[in-house]
Amino acid sequence: MKILFVLDPLDSIKTYKDTSYAMMREAVFRGYHLAVMRQEDLVWQSGQVICFAQDLELTGDEKVWYHASERSARSPLDFDCIIMRKDPPFDMEYVYSTYLLEMAEKLGTPVFNRPAAIRDFNEKLSISRYAQFTVPTLVTRHESLIRDFADEHADVILKPLDGMGGTSIFRSGADDPNLGVIIETLTLMGSRTIMVQRYISEISEGDKRVLVIDGEPVPYTLARIPKPREHRGNLAAGGRGVAMPITEREREIAETIGPELKAHGLLLVGLDVIGGSLTEVNVTSPTCMREIHDQTGCNVASIFIDALERNLVQPAADTAAR
Repeated sequence: MKILFVLDPLDSIKTYKDTSYAMMREAVFRGYHLAVMRQEDLVWQSGQVICFAQDLELTGDEKVWYHASERSARSPLDFDCIIMRKDPPFDMEYVYSTYLLEMAEKLGTPVFNRPAAIRDFNEKLSISRYAQFTVPTLVTRHESLIRDFADEHADVILKPLDGMGGTSIFRSGADDPNLGVIIETLTLMGSRTIMVQRYISEISEGDKRVLVIDGEPVPYTLARIPKPREHRGNLAAGGRGVAMPITEREREIAETIGPELKAHGLLLVGLDVIGGSLTEVNVTSPTCMREIHDQTGCNVASIFIDALERNLVQPAADTAAR
């Protein structure tokens, strides 16, 4: 099998914790061929999609961890599948990439996660599909509505709809003299829509990452516990990751929405759950495989590659049956 990964620059990858690296290592273990390209290497030219890709070899050394060939123009049909693992921000460049990947998909090369689903499932706003599992939430750019919400719930979280890693997430309240400037900053003076949620005090016990693969939850989660005097559990914001068995509530959430995620072509999703409430649905490049594996021995990357293989075999079987 030949797998093409769409990634951030290779030298930016921290192999000791990177989920994409875990996927690639498992694929190589199974004898698969790897190639890689960056977002800007995906091109539409002369009526066709072209991938300026590099063949990739893993060295086994996590410091000097790869050898890559020179870039060369390839057809998407040169690969059995494409795995989109470009990190946010989910800006217009990301959207343009999903359009080009959708063209590759129409040629016959499966793309995971499906490009249209990546566009449709905003990682913050998608919780609105599953409101039964969320805390009170407001999405708006209007200052008056945000202030009314803060008055009602006293302690709130404010965040942009396109952030990652805990960036630009504020905790505030109706009596906070900085609330006005926070609203101005996040909404860009009323020109950008943001999300406001009731603060969940159980964040002290961890922002739980629940991985859902092919519609089914992984049996372990990663609780990202905030450092002292911090309200964000994100690892990028200094949180501490502790692997834990999935709880009944987390399994209920994952098993309820998992089939819909699978039906949309979302092979790997990271649900964020705080205190039993769903706060985000991560579909671009969900992480935490390495931490769970290192702490529990559960090889999540192997579960993912198993699912990838199933999804590549099943469409072929369906075509043969027709």
